[in-house]
Amino acid sequence: MNHFADRVIEFNQSLKLDAELPAGIRVMNPFRENPEAVRVSSAFYHKFYNDNDQRRLILAINPGRFGAGVTGIPFTDTKRLTENCGLHINDVSTHEPSSVFVYQVIEAYGGVEKFYRDFYINSICPLGFVRENSKGREVNYNYYDSKELQEIVLPFAVKSIRAYIDAGCKTDVCFCMGTGKNYKVLQQINREHAFFDRIIPLEHPRYVVQYKSAFTNDYISKYLKAFGR
Repeated sequence: MNHFADRVIEFNQSLKLDAELPAGIRVMNPFRENPEAVRVSSAFYHKFYNDNDQRRLILAINPGRFGAGVTGIPFTDTKRLTENCGLHINDVSTHEPSSVFVYQVIEAYGGVEKFYRDFYINSICPLGFVRENSKGREVNYNYYDSKELQEIVLPFAVKSIRAYIDAGCKTDVCFCMGTGKNYKVLQQINREHAFFDRIIPLEHPRYVVQYKSAFTNDYISKYLKAFGR
């Protein structure tokens, strides 16, 4: 029987952005670059999504280098993967600050079993990007950081959101991680395609941990209230 998990795994393994990117920008695709990401993300979805229940959708921006860019699971670094999800990825260890906040929300909601039974997290653009900085190091790059990249990504984003809904996501409400540019882009997409009845913006986890860490509990409460807890 084809379950939510099977549809997500098939989508992940089919991901490919066929486009010429702006100079200096590289796409990250852990499902084509890292067999361990394929293995552990598949185990994750079989563990938490092996049913045909519908879930509400949470959309972030695009994967980061230390979370989904490594594990293939949005906002799940290797530490949260092991400690919270009971899974392990070999030969790599990562810490993503956004993952810390997301799993604080998850635990406050009732834990991974309950949360992932009710929600599916992904991104407007399910593949991430990096650029090389002045020190020669790769850093995260958001799809909206250049107008050129945003225009390239938009058709891919629309196709991806449709796939999330087809996998089993509800359309009465969508939660958007990001109250600025990401929310604006999602509103634009929704005006054109009418995917969701309404969109609720929430501060992005990275913003909370980087600029508002003293108010973490307040933002956890805001997330829980939006989720109806």
